[in-house]
Amino acid sequence: MILVDNPVLQRELLTNLRAPRAFVLMLVYQIALAAVVLIAYPRDAKIDLSREQASAQNLVNFFFVGQFAIASLMAPSFTAGSITGEKERKTYEMLLASPLRPWVIVSGKLIAALTHLVVLILGSLPIIMLCLPLGGVSIYELLAAYMGLVFAIFLFGSISVFCSSYFKRTSSSLVVSYVLILPILIIGVFAWLALSTRGDLRLMMTVTVVPLACLLLGSVLLSVTARRLLYPPDIGSQGNEVVDLEREQREAVGLVIQRDQFPDNLFAPPRRKTLMDDAANPVYDKEMHAELFSQGTLMLRLVIQLSMVLAIPLMAILLFLFPNLASYYVSYVLVFNLLTAPVFNAGSITGERERQTLDLLLTTTISSTQMLWGKLIAGFRVSFVLTAFLMFPMLLSCINPELSRNWKAMLAYFGICIVASVFNSVLSLFISTLVRRTSVALMTCYVTLLVLYCLPIALYFLFWNFAPPDTNVEHLRFMGITSPLMAADSVPMTAVQSGTSTARAKIGSWLLVGAYFGVTTLGTVLLVSITTVLFRSRWRLTGRG
Repeated sequence: MILVDNPVLQRELLTNLRAPRAFVLMLVYQIALAAVVLIAYPRDAKIDLSREQASAQNLVNFFFVGQFAIASLMAPSFTAGSITGEKERKTYEMLLASPLRPWVIVSGKLIAALTHLVVLILGSLPIIMLCLPLGGVSIYELLAAYMGLVFAIFLFGSISVFCSSYFKRTSSSLVVSYVLILPILIIGVFAWLALSTRGDLRLMMTVTVVPLACLLLGSVLLSVTARRLLYPPDIGSQGNEVVDLEREQREAVGLVIQRDQFPDNLFAPPRRKTLMDDAANPVYDKEMHAELFSQGTLMLRLVIQLSMVLAIPLMAILLFLFPNLASYYVSYVLVFNLLTAPVFNAGSITGERERQTLDLLLTTTISSTQMLWGKLIAGFRVSFVLTAFLMFPMLLSCINPELSRNWKAMLAYFGICIVASVFNSVLSLFISTLVRRTSVALMTCYVTLLVLYCLPIALYFLFWNFAPPDTNVEHLRFMGITSPLMAADSVPMTAVQSGTSTARAKIGSWLLVGAYFGVTTLGTVLLVSITTVLFRSRWRLTGRG
């Protein structure tokens, strides 16, 4: 019943695999992988296998680390809405009332969602096979890597389906899934690269430990999800769009948010019990005191706890033990904001359309400026305060003498985090004005930010590793003027030493950081202007919601 005559599986497969995006995504994915191999493949008339083995190993490492990262980012996008989508479409109770067993529903949702992703991963197998003639990598290592990757996809999908059963909105399920998967991604990448010189050990770990761990943890999560569908605590909640926050606080386990105390009131102020001031922005007030947390604070509490659990060891290692690696902690802060900012801003306009309240909002006397700025500042306030909790260790680390001497670098790190946070929120609001569904807006935001932030780094790494030895690739770092990750990595951490080449390198690094600030600031201003024009011309003046 799980694989044969499963109506949930059949329906989801037809919906996912017949959609135009399935073919477009496969085409783009294969072209990108083929381009990577084409760039890195040796072009000599005679290939020296003794010299190309190291290049082949680097290419395979780059190939699989990239696929592992892509899988960890794409799996939640396919599965995080598997159950929350039913709740949002008001079909959740109908699904539970069907004669299907919970395991059939869960397995059907998971298999259908991950089938497309597994097809994408396996479709890259013929391309990576082209690297085998270069030596340095055996066919068994490649097959073991794909085996471990498939089991990792199963684990990522299980985490996302598990989160999807606990939340009512896909956006909440998506961000919690990413926060849970992020530590696994970091550990997996470092373990794969650390064992690059121990092929036998990495092969054994990939075919034994990784599959067993993924299968065990994934099965436990799916069992909990199936039991939750068998005894659903949220049944009969179609009309319950607002959570009783006082009851939730009494029943909360772990972190408790005191909405009337500092610093909790910075990101989750209590509901208003008095009248607003005459000069107050009603849209901003509604977003902060009612809309953002109408579904409860479970997602917020989980994000704070999980992010801080990961931040504490990273802070100790990267900011105190090895302060020269401070840029990696800054990258963690930037990735956290990249994940959270779209959650609070990408649904600003699409949420009104889905609730069919946009027409009502447009018929009020509230100006377009008040609407847009109210929604933008409310979403930015929550995401930036959450990010600031992770930025506080950066301020605390200034007691480290080595970091305190580099006060310019620390100021640059803070500036990069602030500018990137503003840009992420503005971009999310801009995309929210273009599309009709919050889930589409979220995924569009994530794809756009990944292209702007991670693609330049991948291209630079590719050219840096596989360009001819006499090629100067340092100027290619300026491809990353749109990436705060590249800007943070370029910030010089020591005083300028004597020597013309060193001084020029420092100046070039500061130029890249300055270019990032300039380009991102200009892009933010342009997006705000375009969003204002679009909102006025597309809806405010036409009255179409």
